[in-house]
Amino acid sequence: MINITAKLTAKEGKADEMQAALQQLITQVQANEPGVMQYAMHSVEGQPGVFLFYEQYADDEAFALHRGTEHMKALGAALADLSAARIEITRLNYIDGVKR
Repeated sequence: MINITAKLTAKEGKADEMQAALQQLITQVQANEPGVMQYAMHSVEGQPGVFLFYEQYADDEAFALHRGTEHMKALGAALADLSAARIEITRLNYIDGVKR
């Protein structure tokens, strides 16, 4: 399983537009990417306009597929006008934890 976090920061006054674009992306991921196990968007408390995704993919192939989809390309074009900074993507290596 592949675990990723992605942090996106909206330009001043563009948070609502960015959130709407990201919610459209979630709809596309859910409809078209069976290898995505979890794809959850969060806001960051105390940091308006900052969004954090926690993503889980079945394997490297599912993650590669996600990055190459048309809906990701469309998001990239939209983010050019909405983002205040580059997306910060972090790949996580699972060590231990509680699962219920």
